[in-house]
Amino acid sequence: AMAQAALGAAGLHFDEVNKLRVLEPEVAAQTAQLREECRAFVDKTAEFQKIVGSLIELVDQLAKAAESEKMKAIGARNLLKSIAKQREAQEQQLQALIAEKKMQLERYRIEYETLCKIEADQNEFIDQFIFQK
Repeated sequence: AMAQAALGAAGLHFDEVNKLRVLEPEVAAQTAQLREECRAFVDKTAEFQKIVGSLIELVDQLAKAAESEKMKAIGARNLLKSIAKQREAQEQQLQALIAEKKMQLERYRIEYETLCKIEADQNEFIDQFIFQK
């Protein structure tokens, strides 16, 4: 016991298997426990970093997918706008064509009326010519 006290004063201790140690057994045990806790903490931190990394990757993929869908939607909207413009242009062309055909119809109607009047005049002239004979 005296030898142990003298060694203890010099900062040397025996552990449970009677090995000479610089640290007190209790301090050595606490150090080992702290080392294990640190290792567990480092492992958990690494695991957390992995989870965060895969989460960031997933969010990036979702952002890319959303961007891609947005571009598709913009493309579809632009296509619809251009189709609507084409339809509008076609409608205007058809309206112009209708107006042109209406004018042509009116010209033909006037021409027809004129020809009917000429025919009536000529028939009247022929009738008068025949009756004179």
